[in-house]
Amino acid sequence: MSYEFVRPVWRTVRDRFQKSMSALKPEELSLKLSDDSSSIGFMVRHNAEVEYMFAEWFFQKQAPEGLIYQTNGPSTDDSAFTDLASLLAFSEASDHYLTSAMEELPAEAWDQPVTTPMGVSTPREALGRVLYHAGLHAGQISLIRKCAGQASRV
Repeated sequence: MSYEFVRPVWRTVRDRFQKSMSALKPEELSLKLSDDSSSIGFMVRHNAEVEYMFAEWFFQKQAPEGLIYQTNGPSTDDSAFTDLASLLAFSEASDHYLTSAMEELPAEAWDQPVTTPMGVSTPREALGRVLYHAGLHAGQISLIRKCAGQASRV
């Protein structure tokens, strides 16, 4: 089994995620539910960074030269995540990067356990984890837009 077997699921979820993020307004990127939570912009960047990590950890593709992970740990300076065009481009680039890593992974490697900083998973299991991760943050972003967005209009 190779990427072609998981492609429809990946593309469905990832394309929907990107479409949802493309509907954001620049002023929404700084919204958050509380002072100690992450902003929408932070989560968009974080989701993309996780895709780069998974490409490296599970799909044998080195992270791009010069990539700087900015969202390891809690959000401390959300001002770095307020350029919508830049965030959307970074998100799209991480999608393409992970997709190409999955396409290049040999078929026999999809079900071979890989030891990573997250523990042991096969690339096929990791795909499920990265899909879940994107869905989790998409839901959080939707909730923040609804709750914090309403509060900012009052």
